[in-house]
Amino acid sequence: MTTIDVSSLLSQMRRISSQADLPAPGGIGEISPASKDSFGSLLRQSIDGVAKTQEKAGQLATAFERGDPGVDLAQVMIQGQKADLSFRAMTEVRNKMVDAYKEIMNMSL
Repeated sequence: MTTIDVSSLLSQMRRISSQADLPAPGGIGEISPASKDSFGSLLRQSIDGVAKTQEKAGQLATAFERGDPGVDLAQVMIQGQKADLSFRAMTEVRNKMVDAYKEIMNMSL
């Protein structure tokens, strides 16, 4: 059984990754910088996306009810299902977040 020299292994990995245009492996305990988007902004973008999907579904339904020739029933139904699915997914995410919050609040120190 042979022993592995960690420093030579890391240098080999860095050499191979530089040849392959891959990022070099980091050391133990290194923290990568956080992304620019915070959790709150990502959540806000998701909620806005759901709202836009529902608004579009409502507009298509209204256009179909008025008899707009460019809108058919299939488009209205598909957009309505997209809006429903996105709203259900958002509700499930909210429920999971509330459950996680409750669990954290019930933790003993």
